[in-house]
Amino acid sequence: MNTLIRIVLLGLALVVGSVQAADPLVISHGADRATPIAVVPFGWQGGTVLPEDMATIIGNDLRNSGYFEPIPRQNMISLPTQASEVIYRDWKALGAQYLLVGSIVPAGGRLQVQFALFNVATEQQVMTGSVSGTTDQLRDMAHYVSDQSFQKLTGIKGAFSTRLLYVTAERFSVNNTRYTLQRSDYDGARAVTLLQSREPILSPRYAPDGRRIAYVSFEQRRPRIFIQHIDTGRREQITNFEGLNGAPAFSPDGNRLAFVLSKDGNPEIYVMDLGSKQMQRVTNHFSIDTEPFWGADGQTLYFTSDRAGRPQIYKTRIGGGEPQRVSFVGNYNANPKLSADEKTLVMIHRQDGYTNFKVAAQDLERGNLRILSETSLDDSPTVAPNGTMLIYATRQQGRGVLMLVSTNGRVRLPIPTAQGDVREPSWSPYLN
Repeated sequence: MNTLIRIVLLGLALVVGSVQAADPLVISHGADRATPIAVVPFGWQGGTVLPEDMATIIGNDLRNSGYFEPIPRQNMISLPTQASEVIYRDWKALGAQYLLVGSIVPAGGRLQVQFALFNVATEQQVMTGSVSGTTDQLRDMAHYVSDQSFQKLTGIKGAFSTRLLYVTAERFSVNNTRYTLQRSDYDGARAVTLLQSREPILSPRYAPDGRRIAYVSFEQRRPRIFIQHIDTGRREQITNFEGLNGAPAFSPDGNRLAFVLSKDGNPEIYVMDLGSKQMQRVTNHFSIDTEPFWGADGQTLYFTSDRAGRPQIYKTRIGGGEPQRVSFVGNYNANPKLSADEKTLVMIHRQDGYTNFKVAAQDLERGNLRILSETSLDDSPTVAPNGTMLIYATRQQGRGVLMLVSTNGRVRLPIPTAQGDVREPSWSPYLN
């Protein structure tokens, strides 16, 4: 029963039909070379070895964005590492266009981090900064430096200090599987358990404030939607209807929740005001309507529907009006996610004539579509709040794993996570 419910929730039932479509533009690697940057190991003036290497974390962050290519550390041996000693000739010879240096100093039981960013090509210092914290906050400070550097060099707000939700399923025997809802850094580090259950957990989603999450739990032996406060663990059950209760999504202001119910016969999209608990039905069609995702105006919902014969992406106004089809390339498009500027629609896509499901990005202005993943059986894409990266679920060697992809196609790598099958990733908004 659980498997059938999940299939309906995700709109995976393929109904006989056809859609005329053009061949997508397939991009397997970024078209341009990433900008080379040297992130030098930060000088440390304490006596003990620090538990984290800030320069490594920063280098990985900048690489993951797809915009930068860190210079290998072994190539930087013997070159000056202090801001006062920068010799641009040496770094130019190494091929670096930018240089990031820093120092860590113990200060009253805390750590004081100073950093400086240089443009090697123009031989100018472009930024200096500082941040302080405890030894346990080394990763937080590293992500902060990454965010500041990335924004200075690209004009795009960094998203390296954000968080990730995902679900793990660890099977011990035929009738004994443990499901956990995990929260981690965006790169999978420092995972903590927010919820543990013997029944499936699906579709975790952050609220815009980053302090609440919504998800589907089968703890009552049938799917029901809950909202949980991250800091306190306090939970509230939101739905308790017959049939499907699934695919929750917070509105941009965090005051409403869109979700899918089948209480009236087939899956339809509803919106609930979380204050008054008043509900509004948004779709009304004999097809499967599922996987709502809000537009930034708080009045538009993108969703998956098979009303054209096979799953495609539509959008509709919650105040009424006929839904408009958005995706046309391929015979299967589902699980829509919008970039922050709403110019790109990320989805799970299948090309005509193929059986594999891929992550794809559609330019909503030009209509062209790019394949972003090189794996198969991909699912549940989630986009960084600045639109530069996405994470999705897939399978490798029989195990569910998470993959990170830069949206420019230059970077693809697995996210290190706990044991068991990993699925259902959800990227947080910006966290203050």
